[in-house]
Amino acid sequence: MRIRNSFIPVEGVGATTERRMWENGVREWGEFRQDRAPGVGATTASRIESFIDEATERLDDRDAPFFDRAFPSEERWRLYEDFRDGACFFDIETTGLSHDRDRVTTVSFHRDGETTTLVQGRDLSAESLREQFREADLLVTFNGTSFDVPFLETSFDMEIDTPHLDLMYPCRTLGLTGGLKPIEQELGIARDGPDITGRDAVRLWHEYERGDEESLDRLVSYNRDDTVNLRTLADEVAGRLHRETVPDDDPIGTTLGGR
Repeated sequence: MRIRNSFIPVEGVGATTERRMWENGVREWGEFRQDRAPGVGATTASRIESFIDEATERLDDRDAPFFDRAFPSEERWRLYEDFRDGACFFDIETTGLSHDRDRVTTVSFHRDGETTTLVQGRDLSAESLREQFREADLLVTFNGTSFDVPFLETSFDMEIDTPHLDLMYPCRTLGLTGGLKPIEQELGIARDGPDITGRDAVRLWHEYERGDEESLDRLVSYNRDDTVNLRTLADEVAGRLHRETVPDDDPIGTTLGGR
């Protein structure tokens, strides 16, 4: 599913209308004509044409914030394929769950096949975080809306306004519930690093603070695995949602959904 296949950001176009347009051969913006979109009135057609004119320029400019605002929150997964190459998959570890009392210990970022980890007391700072976010078209997390992003904003007195795909919500749409690791297990996504939990991550940090460098290595490995697996999960979720969204004969080609 690519952004050019989508008409749902337009006022007056819901899922049923969009699907009917696809089934009548209007599979992307360049194919839109009112006579091929039965049930679309003149006012809605005018809105669609205006949206296509602006959105085409915005997409050419890779203006992810525009589409982040334009798409309904439950449809934001549709941004993924177009901005996948510029996506930054990130995850944080902390000493607890309170934004005000606890500390961020490590933050890992996975982009373009490379993973970077920032560590408290070494290179983790507001500026190093801003540099990572500045280079990203799209942030991808699991439960980052409620946890990772506000934790960083509070801890480092910063605002993170990069477009954000929180995979927890599209996972729920697919009936995949629970935390990241149970969902990985259900989908058969393996981990290369140590089999530890969030509670273990807190313990490892405290062991590191007492001088155990090996504990930090294990914590970093765990944190990095989270971000690498987020990319695998995002590919799988986007592909499944594509197959659930488009008509049965799959007239819309997509790299992810067509796998």
